[in-house]
Amino acid sequence: MVKGIEKYGIPVVHMATVVPISLTIGANRIIPGVGIPYPIGDPLQGEKDSYKLRLKMVKKALEVLQTPVTEQTVF
Repeated sequence: MVKGIEKYGIPVVHMATVVPISLTIGANRIIPGVGIPYPIGDPLQGEKDSYKLRLKMVKKALEVLQTPVTEQTVF
């Protein structure tokens, strides 16, 4: 799906916990996730700290969307 969306000129960020799979499917902009059960959060850190972590990852994703890439890149 990532490649299909980018085919139309829409940049996509793939947040995933298993980066090799992201590379295999051809994602161009990859952000490693925190862990398999919670890719963009960590409930063990508590609600407040987990929120900060999610906010940080979403901000990073927005920056990555604006980053031109010519090949697969892990940020």
